[in-house]
Amino acid sequence: MTQAQSQHNGGKGRNVPKMFSAAGGEFVGSFFIFVAIYMVSALSPALYGPSIFLIAIATGLAYAVMTVVFGKLSGGQFNPAVTLAAMLTYKTKFLDGVLYIVAQILGGIAAGGVVKLIIPTSQTATAKMWFANAVNGFAKGSISDTQLANAKVTFGVWLAIAVEVIAVAIIVAVAMRTLDEDGKATSASALAMGAAYALGVTFTYPITGASLNPARSTGIALFTMKSGLAVNPVSQLWLFWICPILAAAVVALVLILGQLISDKLADKANMQVADVADFGAEEVPAEAQAQFDEAINVAENNEAPGNDDAQGNFEMPSLDSPSAPESGSESDEDSEAK
Repeated sequence: MTQAQSQHNGGKGRNVPKMFSAAGGEFVGSFFIFVAIYMVSALSPALYGPSIFLIAIATGLAYAVMTVVFGKLSGGQFNPAVTLAAMLTYKTKFLDGVLYIVAQILGGIAAGGVVKLIIPTSQTATAKMWFANAVNGFAKGSISDTQLANAKVTFGVWLAIAVEVIAVAIIVAVAMRTLDEDGKATSASALAMGAAYALGVTFTYPITGASLNPARSTGIALFTMKSGLAVNPVSQLWLFWICPILAAAVVALVLILGQLISDKLADKANMQVADVADFGAEEVPAEAQAQFDEAINVAENNEAPGNDDAQGNFEMPSLDSPSAPESGSESDEDSEAK
């Protein structure tokens, strides 16, 4: 078992107070994030009309601010999908991840209870009016269902699954890219995560109310079951848990496969370097070495002083060398005659 896997499965020397303080940071951060989202989603459409961009900005800012506050403590994950991907890629230890997910869900439930308690209701300003745009749903539970009814179309389950999986996959991928090896937030985490959540809201809000986070959907659904909504939001919670889990698993699988391929290529490159080094260190065969030494000796003898004859003998013979002696003899006879 590798060191990373050992740490992932618990490891030794665990700092229990630090572990629970990190889980506490996930609870507090999730609580404030979801309170902000629930309040903006409930009050803004009812008082000023629906505004996707206002909700997107508020959601992105909420996640970004809490990431700045708790990023170095727990990583500022605030989303079971992000935590699951961090666990699968060994950025977060298994027990830590379980505590984080529990803390995130409890933070959502606490936020849902507080918002339901503080928003006033009456026979005119009913809970349905406030929370119809704060819950997550699809088809008859979509916030766009009333507008689409005139066109006789609906945002069905498959479209809801598609947009939620894509949006959560983007969020999880950004989180994995910005978290360090210990699952803690880096300097780029706050801005990147805020932008990722804001982007997700812009194209999921009309279809599903922009869940992006199972803890966010659970917290408000539990307190709006009897609010007279078109669809009980608890009955559609399954989609807002399955989609984030699927997205987290896909992103983690891609990252794991990418790391395996990268490691394999690195090992192959190291092996090639080692082979080159071994080739340079190999001994020359004895026969080849003897031939090489003999050639060196001949060259040295030819270059030694007084070995002109040897040098002459070592020169490359010309093509008409057979006639060379005769030419030499004639030259000698001519010299004697003179």
